[in-house]
Amino acid sequence: MAIILSPLIPGVINRTKALFAGRKGQPIFQVYYDLWKLAGKGAVYSRTTSWIFRAGPITGLSSVLIALTLIPFGGVRALIAFNGDIILFAYILGLGRVFTILAALDTGSSFEGMGASREAQFSTLAEVTLFLGLSAVVIKTGTFSISGISRALSLDTWTGSLAVLVLAGISILAVFLAENCRIPVDDPNTHLELTMIHEVMVLDHGGPDLALILYAGTLKLWVLGALMAGIILPVLSSNYWTNILMTSAFLFILSISVGIIESTMARLRLRRIPQLLIGASATAVIALALALR
Repeated sequence: MAIILSPLIPGVINRTKALFAGRKGQPIFQVYYDLWKLAGKGAVYSRTTSWIFRAGPITGLSSVLIALTLIPFGGVRALIAFNGDIILFAYILGLGRVFTILAALDTGSSFEGMGASREAQFSTLAEVTLFLGLSAVVIKTGTFSISGISRALSLDTWTGSLAVLVLAGISILAVFLAENCRIPVDDPNTHLELTMIHEVMVLDHGGPDLALILYAGTLKLWVLGALMAGIILPVLSSNYWTNILMTSAFLFILSISVGIIESTMARLRLRRIPQLLIGASATAVIALALALR
């Protein structure tokens, strides 16, 4: 499902923002059109770049596809599931981020180097928040596997650990926004190099390479959204299709929520972003403290 439907998530976000702005907005399938157009173009490479620049988009997409195999969906066990897969999940996404940063640095552009520096700083804080939030959930469910967490969570678990799971969910939502370069951390629609983070790192990519980056971004939205669904949404039904519909509805509501967030608040100043992520880490620490009681 994710392979085909993930480009719908940014489509829903953009339509929500258009409705709030009183505009017609882009078609909900606009990302599909963009991917098709970019895939049909050629790629231009600077003589100053090396194989690292070309490996960046491929590694970024590959890392997200591997992360996708670790995430359950609708209560169905992930393709790859084992104790400790949470660690692999976090660091496989980190691998894709590292190659994106290296590809940006490989261009020799001062603007892309600036964006890479910001990405490295903010992703470090987001990674801590992710681990702390998931640690609280691990303690409450007694399993160190993402699929195990999804199966262990039920309505009884939620009622008995409401504060822990809500606080952990809030901290992971902050990670979701930061990792996917959404407002208030980053603005995916900005074209001002001095304020961009992710977008400035991919300025020199074009054609199929840019299509890989764009598609990897939609898959990352799906992957982290499905992770949140597995924690926040207790699957109550024994019916497979009902669970799939419930999780899909959660992703749809999450996409609308992101659109509302981006329509009702401005992007934070760069010096405020670490404060946001540290605040999310503090929220996760409180959840962890409550879980250890």
